[in-house]
Amino acid sequence: MLSTKYIKTDFGTFKISGNEKGLVSVRLTDYVGFDDIKLSKHVVACAKQLEEYFQKKRTSFDLTFDWTEGTDFYKKVWSELVNIPYGQTCSYLDIAEKLGDKKAVRAVGQANRNNPIAIIVPCHRVVAKNGDLQGYFYGVDMKQRLLEFENPKQFGRQTSLF
Repeated sequence: MLSTKYIKTDFGTFKISGNEKGLVSVRLTDYVGFDDIKLSKHVVACAKQLEEYFQKKRTSFDLTFDWTEGTDFYKKVWSELVNIPYGQTCSYLDIAEKLGDKKAVRAVGQANRNNPIAIIVPCHRVVAKNGDLQGYFYGVDMKQRLLEFENPKQFGRQTSLF
């Protein structure tokens, strides 16, 4: 049975869903519902760890995922994403090469787009080969904000003096 919890952050409200097998999704939402009365241990752990992340008390997650809805390829990509260190980035090409097919760059992009677990499976840390920020399910501005949050020295926005 799926259980759901909502947490509010400076980045928006996240809806966390999971079951007895693991975490199923973490999504930004405009809707704020009620937390289920009985929450799975995976949802409780995720909510706690996500709150710690947004308080800058956590840089990595220790959670179990239920990726039953993903294709085998997507699961391979998502498994690579969780290895990208906090505050760092890698390219779509880097992931494709790790999976053994440098021509799979677009497929890696599609897997990122279909990632059901925002922040924790950090597709926001994947950038173009030249370092440009490209596509993010919640928009490039949100991607920039998350990267800046994790590493303000490298990803902070430059301001103009004039």
